[in-house]
Amino acid sequence: MPEQAQALHTDKYQINMLYAHWVNGTLNRRAVFDVYFRKQPFGGGYAVFAGLERVIRYLEELRFDEEAIRYLSEQEEQYDPAFFDELRTFRFSGTLHSVEEGEIVFAGEPIMRVEARMFEAQLIETALLNFVNFQTLIATKAARIRHVAREDVLLEFGSRRAQEQDAALWGARATYLAGFDATSNMLAGYRFGIPTKGTHAHSWVQDHDSEEEAFARFADALPDQTTLLVDTYDVLKSGVPNAIKTAKRLAEKGKRLKGIRLDSGDLAYLSIEARRMLDEAGLTDAKITASNDLDEDTIFEIKAQGAKIDIWGVGTKLITGGDQPALGGVYKLVAREKDGGLVPTIKISANPEKITTPGIKAIYRIVSRVSGRAEGDLITLAEGDVPDGQPIQLFNPTHTYIQKKVKDYEAIPLLKPILKDGVQVYQIPPLAESRRFHTERLKLFWPQYLRRLNPEIYPVDLSRKAWEMKMQLIQEHMS
Repeated sequence: MPEQAQALHTDKYQINMLYAHWVNGTLNRRAVFDVYFRKQPFGGGYAVFAGLERVIRYLEELRFDEEAIRYLSEQEEQYDPAFFDELRTFRFSGTLHSVEEGEIVFAGEPIMRVEARMFEAQLIETALLNFVNFQTLIATKAARIRHVAREDVLLEFGSRRAQEQDAALWGARATYLAGFDATSNMLAGYRFGIPTKGTHAHSWVQDHDSEEEAFARFADALPDQTTLLVDTYDVLKSGVPNAIKTAKRLAEKGKRLKGIRLDSGDLAYLSIEARRMLDEAGLTDAKITASNDLDEDTIFEIKAQGAKIDIWGVGTKLITGGDQPALGGVYKLVAREKDGGLVPTIKISANPEKITTPGIKAIYRIVSRVSGRAEGDLITLAEGDVPDGQPIQLFNPTHTYIQKKVKDYEAIPLLKPILKDGVQVYQIPPLAESRRFHTERLKLFWPQYLRRLNPEIYPVDLSRKAWEMKMQLIQEHMS
C-alpha cells in the first residue's frame, strides 16, 4: 500500500461515524480513548509492548489524497461531496500518551491514551490496534522464547511463514526488541539495523552430485562464514562426516568451520551425537544451530533432554504467534466533551471483564526501594491522584479484600507524552536502546511473574479515587 493511502487503513464503520459526526456538527467534540488488552497472551504473566514507532509514523503521515477521496466517493453510502473537503484538510492534531517500546505491560491497564477531536480519534482506531496488537504479540512471544533459551543465541527465521511482508518486517523488529539476536530478513536488517544471519537451503545440497561437493563449494564461496545444513540426507552417516571433511579443507587454508545446522529429526539426540563427533574431530568451537517449528515449549523440553545446541532458529511459531493468532487489544472511549469540559464515560457489560474503567488515567509502577522489585501497577486518575510517597494501600479492583500496603517505594510513571497537539514531543530511541530498556525493565520483576507456565498474577490495581469513580458510574447506569 502506498504511504499516501494510509488513511484508508481503517474500517468502514469508522468512515461512517466520521460522516455522521460531520453531518451532525460534532466532529470537533473532544474525546479520550484508551488502548489496552483484557487477557495476558499465551497464558503467561506479562506482555512486551511494541508498535509505537509505527504508530508515530502513521499519525504524522495521515492524509486523505485524491485517490482515497475518489474511492470514498464511489461507496454505496453516497457521502455528501462537501464531506470530502473536510477530509482533504485532515491532519492528526491530537495528543498521544504511550508506554515505551520494550516496556513490560499487563492486562487491563491503558498502554496508550489518545486525546483528540472525535473526528480524528475515531478514524485511527483500526490502525493503532493493528500495529500494537501484532507487534506486542510477537514481542511477547519472543520474550518467552528468550526466557527459556537463557544465554543461547536466538535467530528469527519467520519471513516465509509470516502473514505478508509487513508482518515479516515489523515482526522481525519486534523479536529483536524483545531479545532475539538476529534475523534472516534482509529488509528488516536494512530498515532497522538488525544483524542478519543465514546458512543455506537443502536445495543447495540437492543441486550437486554429492553432499560433500555441495559443502566444499559453499565453503569455497564463504570460507569465513561456513555453517552447513547437515540433514538433507542422513545427519550422522553423511551430513556431519561431510561437514568434518569440509572443516579439514578449510583448516588447510587457515579457516575454521563456523558450525552446522539441524533442521529435522530428534534435535536433542542428534545434537548430542553431532557434538561428540565434532569434538572428536577437534572442532570444539563449531556451533550447532537447530531449527524446525520451534517455540518456547519445544526449546524448554529439548534443553531439558541435555541437547548440545548453541543457536536456535525460530520461525513459524514465533512470527505468527503460534497458538495465539492475535493479542485482542481494544480501543475504548473513557471520556467525552460535555458542557465545555471532559466527563468520564463507561461501557457496561454482562461480562465483568468488559466493563471499562472511566476517566483520563495514568499508570505508575510501584517499585520497592528495599527489594528493587515491582510491587504492582497502580492506575490513577491523571490529575490530583499522583502517588506522593505516602504509604499506599494496593487492592485488587475485583476482589477488594486482596490488599497490600506499600511504604518505601518509587512510583514510576509509565505513560509518556508522545505527541502534543499533533506535534511529536518524544524522541524515538534507536532500536538497540529500546532493546536494552526492555532487558532492564525485566529485572524489576520477581521470577514468579515471568515464568512460562502458571505464573503468579501481577497486581494491577486502581487507586481509591479511580475505583470510586468507576463504582459511581456503574451505579448510575444500573439504577
